[in-house]
Amino acid sequence: MKNAMNTFLTTLVVATLVVASSLWGVDADKKTSREGLEQAFAKKLSGAVLAGSFSIDGKEAESHKPDRYQIVTAKKLSGDDWVITATMKVGENQLDIPIPIKVYWADDTPVMSLTDLTIPGVGTFTSRVMFYGNRYAGTWQHGEVGGHMWGMIEPAKTK
Repeated sequence: MKNAMNTFLTTLVVATLVVASSLWGVDADKKTSREGLEQAFAKKLSGAVLAGSFSIDGKEAESHKPDRYQIVTAKKLSGDDWVITATMKVGENQLDIPIPIKVYWADDTPVMSLTDLTIPGVGTFTSRVMFYGNRYAGTWQHGEVGGHMWGMIEPAKTK
């Protein structure tokens, strides 16, 4: 009985060490993989256009409107902090505006998160936008008005 218990405990300890060491390896691989995913995401968005549509809550049937966002650059700062520089119309001017956002990851899928950011001359915005492949989809809020947005990522034109 004592030998059986020792064998069981030895097997349990070895199994625990194997599982722990494999988890450490997964974490290291995920870190490398995450860095690769972040670099690919930054490259995909920099110079690209988000071309799609948006709807307004309560007016979905009549409010599917075309929507375009010109992304100048997408850069990771640190942690979940990124800055997306987008060309926006402010009054009569087209300006490149740096927008601080958070990017969270659901496995290999980036999700942009923006909460109550005020852009002078434009307004205050909250949004959650998911990117996968060449598509994006999400929700937006501008003051009291909100809705959904979706579309395709048009790649940067090469010169």
